[in-house]
Amino acid sequence: MSEQQSDAVEPLHPLVRRLLAPNPSPFTFTGTQTYIVGTGDVAVIDPGPDVPEHIDALLAATAGERIVAILCTHTHRDHSPAASLLQAASGATIVGCAPLALDDAGPRADAAFDTGYAPDRVLADGEEVSGPGWTLRAVATPGHTSNHLCFALPEAQALFSGDHVMGWSTTVVSPPDGDMTAYMASLELLMGRDDAVYYPAHGEPITNPRRLVRGLLGHRKQREGQILRLLRSGTAPAEIPAMVASMYAGIDPRLHGAAGRSVLAHLIDLERRGLVAPAGDGWALAA
Repeated sequence: MSEQQSDAVEPLHPLVRRLLAPNPSPFTFTGTQTYIVGTGDVAVIDPGPDVPEHIDALLAATAGERIVAILCTHTHRDHSPAASLLQAASGATIVGCAPLALDDAGPRADAAFDTGYAPDRVLADGEEVSGPGWTLRAVATPGHTSNHLCFALPEAQALFSGDHVMGWSTTVVSPPDGDMTAYMASLELLMGRDDAVYYPAHGEPITNPRRLVRGLLGHRKQREGQILRLLRSGTAPAEIPAMVASMYAGIDPRLHGAAGRSVLAHLIDLERRGLVAPAGDGWALAA
Protein backbone atom coordinates (compact mmCIF):
# COMPACT_ATOMS: atom_id res chain seq x y z
CA MET A 1 0.00 0.00 0.00
CA SER A 2 1.07 3.58 -0.47
CA GLU A 3 2.49 5.48 2.48
CA GLN A 4 -0.22 6.69 4.83
CA GLN A 5 -0.79 10.37 5.45
CA SER A 6 -2.12 11.47 8.83
CA ASP A 7 -5.88 11.99 8.84
CA ALA A 8 -6.32 11.07 5.18
CA VAL A 9 -9.21 8.64 4.64
CA GLU A 10 -8.08 5.33 3.15
CA PRO A 11 -10.63 2.71 2.05
CA LEU A 12 -9.60 -0.88 2.84
CA HIS A 13 -12.88 -2.75 2.19
CA PRO A 14 -16.41 -1.67 1.19
CA LEU A 15 -17.21 -1.63 4.92
CA VAL A 16 -13.88 -0.35 6.28
CA ARG A 17 -12.04 2.96 6.09
CA ARG A 18 -9.08 4.08 8.19
CA LEU A 19 -7.49 7.32 9.32
CA LEU A 20 -4.02 7.57 10.81
CA ALA A 21 -3.76 9.78 13.89
CA PRO A 22 -0.81 12.21 13.93
CA ASN A 23 0.95 10.55 16.89
CA PRO A 24 3.97 8.65 15.52
CA SER A 25 6.54 7.42 18.03
CA PRO A 26 8.93 4.52 18.64
CA PHE A 27 5.99 2.80 20.38
CA THR A 28 3.12 3.67 18.02
CA PHE A 29 4.99 3.27 14.69
CA THR A 30 3.37 5.70 12.21
CA GLY A 31 0.56 6.44 14.69
CA THR A 32 -2.73 4.99 15.93
CA GLN A 33 -5.11 3.87 13.21
CA THR A 34 -8.76 4.75 13.66
CA TYR A 35 -11.26 2.69 11.68
CA ILE A 36 -14.68 3.69 10.34
CA VAL A 37 -17.02 0.74 9.81
CA GLY A 38 -20.08 0.86 7.55
CA THR A 39 -21.73 3.61 5.55
CA GLY A 40 -24.58 5.89 6.55
CA ASP A 41 -24.82 4.83 10.18
CA VAL A 42 -21.22 4.04 11.09
CA ALA A 43 -19.03 2.87 13.96
CA VAL A 44 -15.62 4.30 14.86
CA ILE A 45 -13.02 1.95 16.37
CA ASP A 46 -10.14 3.30 18.49
CA PRO A 47 -10.77 7.04 18.03
CA GLY A 48 -7.22 7.71 19.21
CA PRO A 49 -5.42 10.30 21.32
CA ASP A 50 -6.71 13.67 22.49
CA VAL A 51 -5.73 15.51 19.29
CA PRO A 52 -8.41 17.98 18.11
CA GLU A 53 -7.30 17.90 14.46
CA HIS A 54 -7.80 14.13 14.41
CA ILE A 55 -11.36 14.57 15.70
CA ASP A 56 -11.93 17.18 13.00
CA ALA A 57 -10.64 14.75 10.37
CA LEU A 58 -12.95 11.99 11.64
CA LEU A 59 -15.95 14.31 11.49
CA ALA A 60 -14.99 15.43 8.00
CA ALA A 61 -14.58 11.80 6.89
CA THR A 62 -18.09 10.98 8.12
CA ALA A 63 -19.79 14.19 6.92
CA GLY A 64 -23.33 13.35 5.82
CA GLU A 65 -23.25 10.15 7.87
CA ARG A 66 -24.16 9.41 11.47
CA ILE A 67 -21.67 8.01 13.97
CA VAL A 68 -23.77 5.63 16.08
CA ALA A 69 -21.06 3.86 18.10
CA ILE A 70 -17.55 4.60 19.29
CA LEU A 71 -15.62 1.44 20.23
CA CYS A 72 -12.31 1.18 22.10
CA THR A 73 -10.14 -1.93 22.15
CA HIS A 74 -8.42 -0.82 25.38
CA THR A 75 -7.64 2.28 27.38
CA HIS A 76 -4.05 3.17 26.67
CA ARG A 77 -4.01 6.87 25.96
CA ASP A 78 -3.10 6.55 22.30
CA HIS A 79 -6.42 4.71 21.76
CA SER A 80 -9.35 5.98 23.84
CA PRO A 81 -9.06 9.64 24.99
CA ALA A 82 -10.65 10.96 21.79
CA ALA A 83 -13.81 8.93 22.53
CA SER A 84 -15.31 11.59 24.78
CA LEU A 85 -14.45 14.38 22.32
CA LEU A 86 -15.99 12.47 19.42
CA GLN A 87 -19.06 11.68 21.51
CA ALA A 88 -19.51 15.36 22.36
CA ALA A 89 -19.36 16.23 18.66
CA SER A 90 -21.52 13.38 17.35
CA GLY A 91 -23.77 12.19 20.17
CA ALA A 92 -22.64 8.60 19.57
CA THR A 93 -22.63 5.93 22.27
CA ILE A 94 -19.25 4.79 23.65
CA VAL A 95 -19.10 0.99 23.85
CA GLY A 96 -16.42 -1.66 24.07
CA CYS A 97 -13.78 -2.37 26.67
CA ALA A 98 -14.29 -1.85 30.38
CA PRO A 99 -12.77 1.19 32.11
CA LEU A 100 -9.50 0.61 33.89
CA ALA A 101 -7.85 2.90 36.44
CA LEU A 102 -4.36 1.62 37.09
CA ASP A 103 -1.04 3.41 37.39
CA ASP A 104 1.32 2.12 34.74
CA ALA A 105 4.60 1.08 36.33
CA GLY A 106 6.23 0.81 32.92
CA PRO A 107 8.34 3.28 30.99
CA ARG A 108 6.13 3.80 27.93
CA ALA A 109 4.90 7.39 27.87
CA ASP A 110 2.30 6.49 25.22
CA ALA A 111 0.96 3.63 27.31
CA ALA A 112 -0.37 5.50 30.34
CA PHE A 113 -3.95 4.50 30.95
CA ASP A 114 -6.82 6.82 30.09
CA THR A 115 -8.45 7.22 33.48
CA GLY A 116 -11.16 9.49 32.02
CA TYR A 117 -12.60 6.80 29.77
CA ALA A 118 -16.30 6.32 30.59
CA PRO A 119 -18.19 3.89 28.33
CA ASP A 120 -21.97 3.93 28.10
CA ARG A 121 -21.94 0.16 27.60
CA VAL A 122 -19.25 -2.44 28.26
CA LEU A 123 -19.21 -5.33 25.81
CA ALA A 124 -18.64 -8.79 27.24
CA ASP A 125 -17.06 -11.50 25.11
CA GLY A 126 -19.41 -12.33 22.24
CA GLU A 127 -21.68 -9.30 22.65
CA GLU A 128 -22.41 -7.20 19.58
CA VAL A 129 -23.19 -3.74 18.30
CA SER A 130 -24.60 -3.42 14.79
CA GLY A 131 -25.72 -1.07 12.05
CA PRO A 132 -26.95 -1.33 8.47
CA GLY A 133 -24.94 -4.10 6.84
CA TRP A 134 -22.37 -4.49 9.64
CA THR A 135 -21.96 -6.28 12.97
CA LEU A 136 -19.11 -5.85 15.44
CA ARG A 137 -18.69 -8.71 17.91
CA ALA A 138 -16.43 -8.41 20.97
CA VAL A 139 -13.63 -10.96 21.28
CA ALA A 140 -12.03 -10.83 24.74
CA THR A 141 -8.23 -10.88 24.34
CA PRO A 142 -6.63 -9.93 27.67
CA GLY A 143 -2.86 -9.85 27.93
CA HIS A 144 -1.55 -6.57 26.54
CA THR A 145 -4.00 -5.09 29.04
CA SER A 146 -6.56 -6.88 31.19
CA ASN A 147 -9.44 -5.07 29.44
CA HIS A 148 -8.33 -5.59 25.83
CA LEU A 149 -10.99 -6.50 23.27
CA CYS A 150 -10.72 -7.27 19.58
CA PHE A 151 -13.77 -6.72 17.37
CA ALA A 152 -14.85 -9.20 14.70
CA LEU A 153 -16.61 -7.95 11.58
CA PRO A 154 -18.16 -11.16 10.20
CA GLU A 155 -19.46 -9.47 7.04
CA ALA A 156 -15.82 -8.97 5.99
CA GLN A 157 -14.35 -12.03 7.79
CA ALA A 158 -12.16 -9.45 9.53
CA LEU A 159 -10.87 -8.79 13.04
CA PHE A 160 -9.89 -5.39 14.41
CA SER A 161 -6.97 -6.59 16.51
CA GLY A 162 -6.05 -3.42 18.42
CA ASP A 163 -2.66 -3.87 20.08
CA HIS A 164 -3.11 -7.61 20.67
CA VAL A 165 -1.69 -8.38 17.21
CA MET A 166 0.00 -5.54 15.34
CA GLY A 167 1.24 -5.21 11.78
CA TRP A 168 4.69 -3.85 12.57
CA SER A 169 6.03 -5.21 15.87
CA THR A 170 5.45 -7.61 18.72
CA THR A 171 3.19 -6.46 21.55
CA VAL A 172 4.54 -5.13 24.82
CA VAL A 173 3.13 -6.96 27.85
CA SER A 174 3.78 -4.77 30.88
CA PRO A 175 2.90 -5.96 34.41
CA PRO A 176 1.05 -5.41 36.64
CA ASP A 177 -1.90 -5.10 34.26
CA GLY A 178 -0.21 -6.76 31.29
CA ASP A 179 -0.16 -10.52 31.78
CA MET A 180 1.90 -12.97 29.69
CA THR A 181 -0.16 -16.00 30.72
CA ALA A 182 -3.34 -14.27 29.52
CA TYR A 183 -1.62 -12.93 26.40
CA MET A 184 -0.49 -16.40 25.29
CA ALA A 185 -3.97 -17.81 25.94
CA SER A 186 -5.48 -15.00 23.85
CA LEU A 187 -3.12 -15.79 20.97
CA GLU A 188 -4.14 -19.45 21.17
CA LEU A 189 -7.78 -18.30 21.05
CA LEU A 190 -7.13 -16.50 17.75
CA MET A 191 -5.55 -19.64 16.30
CA GLY A 192 -8.96 -21.26 16.56
CA ARG A 193 -10.69 -18.53 14.54
CA ASP A 194 -11.07 -18.28 10.76
CA ASP A 195 -10.60 -14.53 10.21
CA ALA A 196 -9.21 -13.73 6.75
CA VAL A 197 -7.68 -10.37 7.67
CA TYR A 198 -6.71 -8.41 10.77
CA TYR A 199 -6.91 -4.63 10.90
CA PRO A 200 -4.45 -3.67 13.66
CA ALA A 201 -4.20 -0.36 15.48
CA HIS A 202 -0.59 -0.01 14.29
CA GLY A 203 0.77 -1.28 10.98
CA GLU A 204 -0.67 -2.61 7.76
CA PRO A 205 -3.53 -5.10 7.41
CA ILE A 206 -2.50 -8.68 8.16
CA THR A 207 -3.67 -10.91 5.32
CA ASN A 208 -2.38 -14.26 6.64
CA PRO A 209 -3.31 -13.83 10.30
CA ARG A 210 -2.99 -17.42 11.52
CA ARG A 211 0.54 -17.67 10.17
CA LEU A 212 1.46 -14.45 11.98
CA VAL A 213 -0.17 -15.57 15.24
CA ARG A 214 1.67 -18.89 15.01
CA GLY A 215 4.88 -16.91 14.60
CA LEU A 216 4.07 -14.72 17.61
CA LEU A 217 3.49 -17.79 19.77
CA GLY A 218 6.80 -19.21 18.59
CA HIS A 219 8.57 -15.92 19.26
CA ARG A 220 7.29 -15.80 22.84
CA LYS A 221 8.32 -19.40 23.45
CA GLN A 222 11.76 -18.52 22.07
CA ARG A 223 12.05 -15.61 24.52
CA GLU A 224 11.01 -17.91 27.33
CA GLY A 225 13.74 -20.35 26.31
CA GLN A 226 16.32 -17.55 26.24
CA ILE A 227 15.42 -16.56 29.79
CA LEU A 228 15.71 -20.12 31.07
CA ARG A 229 19.09 -20.60 29.34
CA LEU A 230 20.42 -17.35 30.80
CA LEU A 231 19.36 -18.39 34.29
CA ARG A 232 20.75 -21.88 33.79
CA SER A 233 24.16 -20.59 32.67
CA GLY A 234 24.59 -17.87 35.30
CA THR A 235 26.47 -18.22 38.55
CA ALA A 236 24.36 -15.54 40.29
CA PRO A 237 20.75 -14.39 40.08
CA ALA A 238 20.16 -12.48 36.83
CA GLU A 239 18.72 -8.97 36.86
CA ILE A 240 16.33 -7.86 34.15
CA PRO A 241 18.52 -5.10 32.60
CA ALA A 242 21.30 -7.65 32.03
CA MET A 243 18.81 -10.07 30.47
CA VAL A 244 17.55 -7.34 28.14
CA ALA A 245 21.09 -6.44 27.07
CA SER A 246 21.71 -10.08 26.15
CA MET A 247 18.32 -10.90 24.64
CA TYR A 248 17.66 -7.68 22.72
CA ALA A 249 21.11 -6.80 21.37
CA GLY A 250 20.86 -4.32 18.52
CA ILE A 251 17.40 -2.88 19.21
CA ASP A 252 16.78 0.83 19.70
CA PRO A 253 17.94 1.65 23.26
CA ARG A 254 14.73 3.66 23.71
CA LEU A 255 12.89 0.33 23.64
CA HIS A 256 14.97 -1.35 26.36
CA GLY A 257 12.58 -0.30 29.12
CA ALA A 258 9.58 -1.75 27.27
CA ALA A 259 11.54 -4.94 26.54
CA GLY A 260 12.28 -5.21 30.24
CA ARG A 261 8.58 -5.12 31.02
CA SER A 262 7.94 -8.04 28.68
CA VAL A 263 10.86 -9.97 30.23
CA LEU A 264 9.28 -9.37 33.64
CA ALA A 265 5.94 -10.64 32.29
CA HIS A 266 7.67 -13.81 31.10
CA LEU A 267 9.35 -14.26 34.48
CA ILE A 268 6.04 -13.90 36.32
CA ASP A 269 4.51 -16.51 34.00
CA LEU A 270 7.48 -18.86 34.57
CA GLU A 271 7.21 -18.32 38.34
CA ARG A 272 3.53 -19.34 38.25
CA ARG A 273 4.59 -22.54 36.53
CA GLY A 274 7.21 -23.26 39.19
CA LEU A 275 10.21 -22.83 36.90
CA VAL A 276 11.83 -19.64 38.28
CA ALA A 277 11.80 -17.64 41.50
CA PRO A 278 12.80 -14.14 42.62
CA ALA A 279 16.27 -14.04 44.15
CA GLY A 280 17.34 -10.77 45.76
CA ASP A 281 17.27 -8.10 43.05
CA GLY A 282 17.18 -10.70 40.30
CA TRP A 283 15.78 -14.05 39.30
CA ALA A 284 17.02 -17.64 39.40
CA LEU A 285 15.84 -21.11 38.46
CA ALA A 286 13.46 -22.55 41.00
CA ALA A 287 15.08 -24.93 43.45
